[in-house]
Amino acid sequence: MAKGQGRASRHKKSINLALQGGGSHGAFTWGVLDRMFEEDALWIEGISGSSAGAMNAVVAAQGMYDSGAEGARAMLESFWSRISQAGQSSPIQRTPFDIMTGSWSLDNSPGYMMMDMLNRLASPYDLNPLSLNPLRDVVEDFVDFDKIANLRDMYLFVSATNVETGRARIFTGKEVTLDALMASACLPQMFKAVEIDGVPYWDGGFMGNPVLFPFVSHSPSPDILIVQINPLKRPGIPKRARDIQNRLNEITFNAPMLRDVRTIELVNQFVRTGQLSKKKCREIYLHMIDGCDDMLELDASSKLNSEWPFLCHLRDVGRAHADRWLKANFDKIEVETTLDLDALLDESEKPHMSNVLELSQRKASR
Repeated sequence: MAKGQGRASRHKKSINLALQGGGSHGAFTWGVLDRMFEEDALWIEGISGSSAGAMNAVVAAQGMYDSGAEGARAMLESFWSRISQAGQSSPIQRTPFDIMTGSWSLDNSPGYMMMDMLNRLASPYDLNPLSLNPLRDVVEDFVDFDKIANLRDMYLFVSATNVETGRARIFTGKEVTLDALMASACLPQMFKAVEIDGVPYWDGGFMGNPVLFPFVSHSPSPDILIVQINPLKRPGIPKRARDIQNRLNEITFNAPMLRDVRTIELVNQFVRTGQLSKKKCREIYLHMIDGCDDMLELDASSKLNSEWPFLCHLRDVGRAHADRWLKANFDKIEVETTLDLDALLDESEKPHMSNVLELSQRKASR
């Protein structure tokens, strides 16, 4: 792409991809990307991501720089294979019972239980003073950041969270470095904050999971497809301490995306009603692929499971969901929103959005 491939006549539609983070569950996104890049009629205008979503975005971008869509698919497979190989030496592994029963969970792993307990009692500044991170070694060896810096035909946005201000920092172009990528995936319970130019950063999922607004002002495509891997809804009340913490994490990491979706939809309503000029502001079409029940049945500990059969399972699930979405919605790209906003917005929120719209209309009519 960076070598001037550009959007060709065979690309009937264009779209932006916004990729959530979620550890090994990012292999679901790998599957979605694998299927999207297979669709020759579709042009990927830009990609944003946080944490594992940022990893997928950068690896895919490098593959496209080298060899187009097929290069992206090949690079993603190689990257996840390397992740699996690096995880083979980890003390956090499934128990023989879990393997026998077909459970992907690590909840019963002695290594996982020890890590979970230590993370609750001490910080990474106590437990990992040398900042050892096998993922950093894999990324440093795998990604050519000079190629990422020279991307020309695709927008790339990587988000991290400024520890001191609590605001999202969006890295793009030459700013997308090894440190920026590791900052985007820096879970504060496991790793020291990543400092860039003296500023400490944590995982991008806290404030942008994933970021959507850069597409509004930078990308020529009006469509944003969110690849959702953290369940929005989980029936029942979590009662175990671990389940409570896991659900809190899901809510926390989904909150920035829901906020951005609400804001974009409100702006869309202003555009539709003529309160914002279409010459100055365009309508943004929102879409989503999520894992539904396939991801809901996985617990949080499996986000650290890097076994190759598990990653391939998630890839296949992601491919299947992307394939169904493309068959149902390809013709709607650049035409309308397919995201079910009613399902995303709580009933109590809708009157407030309507009130904001009505108040704005009254002010405009004065």
